[in-house]
Amino acid sequence: MRIREIRAAGLHGATPAGGWTHELKPNDTVHTLVAVHTDEGLVGIGSVFTSGLLVAASLQLLNDLLIGENPLEVDRVTEKLHQNTFWMGRGGAVTHTISGINIALWDIAGQAYGQPVSTLLGGRYREKVTPYASVLMDDPENLSRTLARLTDDGFQAFKIGWGRFGRNGASVDEATVAAARVAVGPDALLAVDAGGSDAYWPHGYKWAINTAAMLANYDIAWFEEALAPDNLRGFVELRGQSRVPISGGETLTRRQAFAPFLDAGAFDIIQPDVTKNGGLSESMAIGRSAEDQGIKLVPHGWNTAVGLAADLHTAAALPQTDLVEYCTGAAYIDELVDGGWHRDQNGQLTIPSGPGLGLEWDHDAVARYTGGVELFAL
Repeated sequence: MRIREIRAAGLHGATPAGGWTHELKPNDTVHTLVAVHTDEGLVGIGSVFTSGLLVAASLQLLNDLLIGENPLEVDRVTEKLHQNTFWMGRGGAVTHTISGINIALWDIAGQAYGQPVSTLLGGRYREKVTPYASVLMDDPENLSRTLARLTDDGFQAFKIGWGRFGRNGASVDEATVAAARVAVGPDALLAVDAGGSDAYWPHGYKWAINTAAMLANYDIAWFEEALAPDNLRGFVELRGQSRVPISGGETLTRRQAFAPFLDAGAFDIIQPDVTKNGGLSESMAIGRSAEDQGIKLVPHGWNTAVGLAADLHTAAALPQTDLVEYCTGAAYIDELVDGGWHRDQNGQLTIPSGPGLGLEWDHDAVARYTGGVELFAL
């Protein structure tokens, strides 16, 4: 079997707000689907947290390295792409695009061997995983209504973040967190994401440690992105002093960039995004290294149904990963899968058990959000 063609299409028309200072619009393209076609008719699907134009440009660099390769040699082919692009976008859009290709290659391998991706990654430690509803910050009244609705819908874990947090004073932050805790109840998992990777994040260590002390009073499960992404020393000091677990890492790419943060003890929880960190191969390498050091991997998942499927397989294949992020109400997550996603009576998602990623795609929805680009047909 050989790789015959790679196609890509950006998603637009229903892009959700991201909570950023420079806010996203529905027609902005920040997620791109990648389809790897083989000469035997198998097609693997990946997802990239980067605009369609940047993915298309990256594929101009990568195509000649991919065409004719054996898609079943997933790690070797992926590493070939990384090794030959050190000087042309390492850590940026090129690495993000390789992430989508890596996911697609694992999808092909699973289809070829008749096994779910998680089995090929080393085996399944669980068949179900808890999704936490990821919700943007709002004023306490609106946020409370949203969380109450999600609680009624069966969610038992939540994360609130970005938006107004850290931008309107400590009293506003505490009022927001207090309202969220009341809305979800005393026993639900509740995490807080400051969004320190937003443009020109204004806060440093002193704000973060004071905020962490406040969050501890509300039994917050973790404090995410409390500092700017590159503030390694700040994260180490914060983790050492905070009563709340500290998490981060969603902007990092490849295991080599994660290694200094893991080795320095910067995080209690590491949060790679499989659609930009290099793919499933990198997530597994990061997760194994983290677990060796007593650090838990919880995937960052503000992306697509493909990313969620990849996260579910990661959760199956890592012993300590028992949570996945779920961006509720996002069309690119809920609508691209034929039949959507379903949680059981305990609020858990079943990890797909079919070959590859194990999902059936809603081709009409894919066409609707890609502008009619044909990703699947031979």
